[in-house]
Amino acid sequence: MAQFEPRIVAFLCRWCSYTGADLAGTSRLKYPANVLPIRVMCSGRVDPTFVLNAFRKGADGVLICGCHPGDCHYNEGNFNMMRRFPLIRKLLGQFGIDPERVRLEWVSASEGDRYAQVVADFTDAVRRLGPLAWTQTEWAPPAATAAESVVTAR
Repeated sequence: MAQFEPRIVAFLCRWCSYTGADLAGTSRLKYPANVLPIRVMCSGRVDPTFVLNAFRKGADGVLICGCHPGDCHYNEGNFNMMRRFPLIRKLLGQFGIDPERVRLEWVSASEGDRYAQVVADFTDAVRRLGPLAWTQTEWAPPAATAAESVVTAR
């Protein structure tokens, strides 16, 4: 039987972490190819629904990478993420997802080697957790007609 290879979605800060990932690639550093990088303007802009939707669409792990504290291009975006991250982990627990499946890391533009190490470590951690056996339930917003019926019932 083939070894489980996790699917990981990584939200990378455009100013630091995405450039660090690019440096890892151009430096030809070896790291797992299990990561789908998604560039965001700031780690502070990663909404908890982004994380939930990544899991809903089949991710086994989610990695959020931003600038080191104090180095944010938007001054306090990474501090916003630091405050939000414990809430994201708690929310995942409420959905029956192990909070260890999401990780927050700081990677600067000059840390290609650190990015490669973070990806390798997180991939190994998610591999040990195994595939996400989360029940796929459709949780689409209610139809507009449902909202209209509530308003007209008054």
